[in-house]
Amino acid sequence: MIRFAPGKTPNKIAGVLMKIYLAGPDVFLPDALDIGKRKAAICARHGMRGLYPLDNAVDLTASDASLEIFKGNEAMMDAADAVIANLTPLRGPGADAGTVYELGYMAGRGKFCLAYSNDPTAYAERVRRFDSVTKSADGRLTDSNGLTVEDFGWPDNLMMIHALDLHGAKLVTPRQAPPDIWHDLTSFEACVVLAAGHASGKTG
Repeated sequence: MIRFAPGKTPNKIAGVLMKIYLAGPDVFLPDALDIGKRKAAICARHGMRGLYPLDNAVDLTASDASLEIFKGNEAMMDAADAVIANLTPLRGPGADAGTVYELGYMAGRGKFCLAYSNDPTAYAERVRRFDSVTKSADGRLTDSNGLTVEDFGWPDNLMMIHALDLHGAKLVTPRQAPPDIWHDLTSFEACVVLAAGHASGKTG
């Protein structure tokens, strides 16, 4: 994981152009449009163009609204050069399912993948917030149903962590969770800086 000290402003990298799909459960926030504008503005400051799912115009009263949302997001991902996925856990110990799909979609197409989580806690510890976790006789961690709880020390499932390792940059997390995990964009901006460095050839 890449960790940073809160309050430090990343250096701006100018003269770089990259289209970045902004994946995440931010779209469910009551101020989702404002968050999208803030993220797009951060991208613009670093020479990037942020593509936010809610930029797609969809009639939510239409019978095929969900399919149109899917098609619009897929087209946006196809047009993007990279993804920044917000993997901050949603309604449980793990990342939003739709965001995980989008990260996998982009990795499968060889796009540059970045992600952040504003909750740096290890996954097993997150599970303990919602369920009892015990150690079995063979040393595995298990939940109340006897199912194994992944315990590699990562903040989320290993498939996402290593997708980032192999297709982009390691997961960015703060040293500790910010007071407002949904509106603090410090980790997001750190990902934008990594994307700018990649696009300019200054990083791998």
